[in-house]
Amino acid sequence: MEENNIPKVYDPKSFEKKWYGFWEENKLFHAVVDEEKQPYSIVIPPPNVTGQLHMGHALDNTLQDILIRWRRMQGYNTLWMPGCDHAGIATQAKVEGALREEGTNRYELGREKFLERVWQWKEKFGSRIMSQLRSLGSSLDWDRERFTMDEGCSRAVREVFVSLYEKGLIYQGTRITNWCPDCNTAISDIEVEHETEAGHLWHIRYQVKGEDKYVEVATTRPETMFGDTGVAVNPADERYTDLVGKTLILPVVNREIPLFADEYVDSAFGTGAVKVTPAHDPNDYEMGLRHNLEQIKVISNTGKMTEGAGKYEGMDRYECRKALVKELQEIGALVSIEDHEHAVGHCSRCHSTIEPMISTQWFVKMESLAKPAAEAVKNGDIKFVPERFTKIYCNWLDNIRDWCISRQLWWGHRIPAWYCDDCGETIVSRTDVDVCPKCGGRHLRQDEDVLDTWFSSGLWPFETMGWPDETPELKQFYPTSTLVTGYDIIFFWVARMVMMGLEFGKDIPFKTVYIHGLVRDEQGRKMSKSLGNGIDPVEVIDQYGADTLRFMLITGNTPGNDMRFINDRVVATRNFANKLWNASRFMLMNLEGFDKGFVPEEGDYTLADKWILSRFAKTAQGVTANLEKFELGEAGRLIYEFIWNEFCDWYIELAKARLYDKENIRPRQTAQYVLGYVLERTLRLLHPFMPFITEEIWQHIPHDGISIMVAEWPGNDEAGLAKLVNDGDEAAMTAIMESIKTIRALRLEVNAAPGKKSEVILNFTDERLREVFAANEGYLTVLAAAEPVTMLPAGAEKPENAMTGVVNGVEIYLPLKGLIDVEKETARLNKEMATLDKEISRLEKKLGNQGFLAKAPAEVVAGEQEKLKGYQEKQNAVKERLAYLQNI
Repeated sequence: MEENNIPKVYDPKSFEKKWYGFWEENKLFHAVVDEEKQPYSIVIPPPNVTGQLHMGHALDNTLQDILIRWRRMQGYNTLWMPGCDHAGIATQAKVEGALREEGTNRYELGREKFLERVWQWKEKFGSRIMSQLRSLGSSLDWDRERFTMDEGCSRAVREVFVSLYEKGLIYQGTRITNWCPDCNTAISDIEVEHETEAGHLWHIRYQVKGEDKYVEVATTRPETMFGDTGVAVNPADERYTDLVGKTLILPVVNREIPLFADEYVDSAFGTGAVKVTPAHDPNDYEMGLRHNLEQIKVISNTGKMTEGAGKYEGMDRYECRKALVKELQEIGALVSIEDHEHAVGHCSRCHSTIEPMISTQWFVKMESLAKPAAEAVKNGDIKFVPERFTKIYCNWLDNIRDWCISRQLWWGHRIPAWYCDDCGETIVSRTDVDVCPKCGGRHLRQDEDVLDTWFSSGLWPFETMGWPDETPELKQFYPTSTLVTGYDIIFFWVARMVMMGLEFGKDIPFKTVYIHGLVRDEQGRKMSKSLGNGIDPVEVIDQYGADTLRFMLITGNTPGNDMRFINDRVVATRNFANKLWNASRFMLMNLEGFDKGFVPEEGDYTLADKWILSRFAKTAQGVTANLEKFELGEAGRLIYEFIWNEFCDWYIELAKARLYDKENIRPRQTAQYVLGYVLERTLRLLHPFMPFITEEIWQHIPHDGISIMVAEWPGNDEAGLAKLVNDGDEAAMTAIMESIKTIRALRLEVNAAPGKKSEVILNFTDERLREVFAANEGYLTVLAAAEPVTMLPAGAEKPENAMTGVVNGVEIYLPLKGLIDVEKETARLNKEMATLDKEISRLEKKLGNQGFLAKAPAEVVAGEQEKLKGYQEKQNAVKERLAYLQNI
């Protein structure tokens, strides 16, 4: 125990770094494999190596830390695995941006030099977010920190790639992929965000060869027509029956293309005839395969037109659109332009418009991997919290498509495939290859592409434990216990971890997936750079402390739902921390003569003591039960209500008389004991939520152990808590507390002087309470200025000229005589009446003015009428009060 007091002012800056350093120095976060202890493990959703803490991170990591700290205190062998992701596209973009500022680029540097620069960037900025996670209080096992491109993870990635290739589940193919011209790489389907945009539908005439007939097609992307190799109609569409099989002339290009029938075409869309561009549309690609159409790529990887666009070669795709539409208009091929809203794909990282494009990529066959991943959730091996996300997860897996895993980047896990220029062989290998195993040739080239970042992070739960080696960590901590993540990466990450875990870890990667929502601004908008509405959690921590931010983020929120960041809630939470701080200071100031060995006997406890012990026990039970259900916000609310409303506002006040009484030692020691017992254990309940303030206070008050974070969880002692619960004592104390509140309200109503004692007369409608009040009337005297307290015999007449209040089982009367100065109160009320009369007269005159009523807006008139009504109600209340005073 530190020196016997804490500073007057709660200042988190003065101790938060101190205690985090203390925890790290004493290895209190570090997990040692111990087969005798039950494991509880979580792997962090790895943040981008070049990222910095945002509110989503703050929420996600606070939730994980609460679970880990709670389980640690429960006695589990806890492991919270830290680490970060190499973030291929995002990190490469940052470094390329820095190179542009230097007037160079990655191609001028070459691959090797460029990667050296990226590693330098990683070393410079990679530790930033980890430092920020420390400032949040995250109790991660830093001795085990991993990186998706460290030696162990890289080995695991290559092993998985080669194994899937050997099983025929990874293949190389030429297909339509989602291409980001800005990031200059292919991306997977789930990295495309579809947004409805206001666009146009251009109607273009394609002439039937050799005839004075035209087929009108409608398109949202006229610039792709250079790649048209057919026009399709639905075979049931009678408008085109006679034209199916004929040849059309592609405008501007004058290339001959077939008109054919395909069931895919929607006759109700546009004109019912659609241009088919197999190299630039996934559905056209499939039609092209069915009808053996040529694939002509007319838009390049950088979003510019290729030589296939003729004179438009080199133009930006949208500039080409404008120029082409103008030419179509000039040659009479443009029929009309209509407004049209449609969904447009955008890159989830840079937000530029995606270009569907044919390219050669590496893919993972998903069907055989997806089925067991869906079954693991359907049969309950993996549970989603909230359960509604189960359906979302399973629907996606049931409709999954093959996953494009190659990226045209240099930063990442390079694809372990080599091409032999001598014989054309493709070699996929766990080790680097310099000789072709087929022909013995040495002219080998490794594939230039790297793997999708989500490929490596899909292995995260088991690769971080040392897989493919059979490590003690893997044996004890895998499968992990809980995954905490946002609903926005269920498909990106969660599903892929389940697939890879079942395929390679030979088990589910986690037992529970706890899904949380997004943190939005006060208006409910998503925080973004473009809106400028982001809130930096580091700044909030600097101003209010990490505990305040953490507790605000998890209270008033339910699993899976978005929350709003409201600054007033931050201030309210800071006030809660202040309340706890001041209550703790009060206890520490009243520890004189404290005997750590003293334990009260049954007869020493007052009703207030028994009540607060019972309320604490129920709070501990409720907090534990809610944590088990992942209702972290409700658990936090229970602690808040107990500390603020019961412990601080009531028990401390009820205990003061005994604490201040230096002559009656045993009652004072009992009050000290109960105060210390409840505060110390309540700090333990609160610790997972607010780790810093609880450690600081705990170290000052009587306690056992090196740190609160390894103290036993109060909810563990189920039998001990059950013994403290006493519904009868709670009901009795509640009746007294409600009576005190009622007496205070009655005194306030008549403006009784705060220090002036007033007689209180009690009439019991529940005779069982008579004995309770008789034994504890001192509480009414101290907390409600009630003196004397008179208890009417059963059946006695009720007093007249008294303020009246009723609580469950008790009628309360405050005789007015002697409570207030009738003459002074009458004068005050008469003065108030004069003011009200004046205001009422003014408003009646105003509202009787026809000119005002005719000119003033309706809402202004209504406002004045509402004011008049309010003044009239106050006037009637004052009249009643004056009449009442005349009868005293």
